[in-house]
Amino acid sequence: MRQQSYLVANRLQISYFLTGYRFGRHGVLYQYNLLDVPERRALERIAKLRHDLRYMVQVEPRRWTGLLARYTRARALRASNSIEGINVSQEDALAVIDGEDPADADRPTWRAVVGYRTAMDYLLQRCRDPRFEFTLDVVLAVHFMIAQDDLRANPGILRPGWVGVRNSVTGEVVHEGIDRDLLQPHLDLLLQYMSVANPADTILKAAMTHLNLTLLHPFSDGNGRTARCLHTAVLAREGIIAPTFSSIEEYIGLHQQQYYDVLAEVGGGGWNPMRSAKPWVRFCIEAHYRQIQTLLRRTRRVERVWEELLLLAAANDLPERTCFAMLEASTGFKVRNSSYRVTADVSNNLASRDLKALVDAELLVPEGEKRGREYSAGNALRKIWLRYRLDAPTDDPFAESEEDQPTLFPQETPTG
Repeated sequence: MRQQSYLVANRLQISYFLTGYRFGRHGVLYQYNLLDVPERRALERIAKLRHDLRYMVQVEPRRWTGLLARYTRARALRASNSIEGINVSQEDALAVIDGEDPADADRPTWRAVVGYRTAMDYLLQRCRDPRFEFTLDVVLAVHFMIAQDDLRANPGILRPGWVGVRNSVTGEVVHEGIDRDLLQPHLDLLLQYMSVANPADTILKAAMTHLNLTLLHPFSDGNGRTARCLHTAVLAREGIIAPTFSSIEEYIGLHQQQYYDVLAEVGGGGWNPMRSAKPWVRFCIEAHYRQIQTLLRRTRRVERVWEELLLLAAANDLPERTCFAMLEASTGFKVRNSSYRVTADVSNNLASRDLKALVDAELLVPEGEKRGREYSAGNALRKIWLRYRLDAPTDDPFAESEEDQPTLFPQETPTG
């Protein structure tokens, strides 16, 4: 159930300082200029983890790095859309990333997730241009791609008037967008803020972009997806690691209620930019911290599993490329001919022969028939994956003492 509670319109028109820029009588945004010591400490820890991840996926990439990046994008896409009740299987999410056809998703759902992927691709491509700036046209283009199949969302244009979000169970209006007459000047402020170069902290800038766009609610629908796209785009524009590994969409998707609750707390039932944004900033900082921990653990685990898969392929007289299919199945995805073709860069016929050989070796288990056939991990692959399980740490990113920060990789040898 979607429990969104954001804003009631008002006509706040005051002057304020925001990241060193004085904005006039047209309005004020939510702002958070002074990170406290624990928040700075957490950001320093994120920077260290980010450095480690950059080394693993950019400085010394492995053969499986591209596969890991595709999985990460698929998980982010699936999570961000699930928040809006748009649900696809992880295999169909991977098919979206690969530009392949779905196996299960209906047409409206499929077009929605493809639109989201297109919007993100568009933003990340634009962010590669050092002269790129966020403009209203860019934001409207992103919204159009996301909402183009729902005319009720008025894709590509600002909402024409009042908008409210109702509780799906009670019917109560729990969110009212800012007064339409005040929307444009506030968006102008936000775009100016997004285009400021060299911010004090990029994670903070991305978080405040996300918060302000969500609470302004400039569109008839699709506000959350647009805000999450722009959050990642701000990180990409400022050069934070590979954009694929910067997104917190996967984390948000796994913590949807917390996401709704903190927005409700900061919004306070209306557009109230004088309220403290600290709960939201803390949520985003922890999201980045947890997500990068997840990616580092996942990368370390895949690295060790890959080594075993190479031995397994050799023992069964299989070509090394079949390790891609085995890895995909090991991580819990259902392997399809189409996904294996992309990963291993082979033809349809060669992919079919490889998958049959893996079935004959009892490393993959076939499910379904003909074009709908999928392959799951056999017992040997499941055992390997479980052997290198790394428990998620429960440390506090804001803790004062480094002694309170357990090692991310407590198990350097196989277990089980």
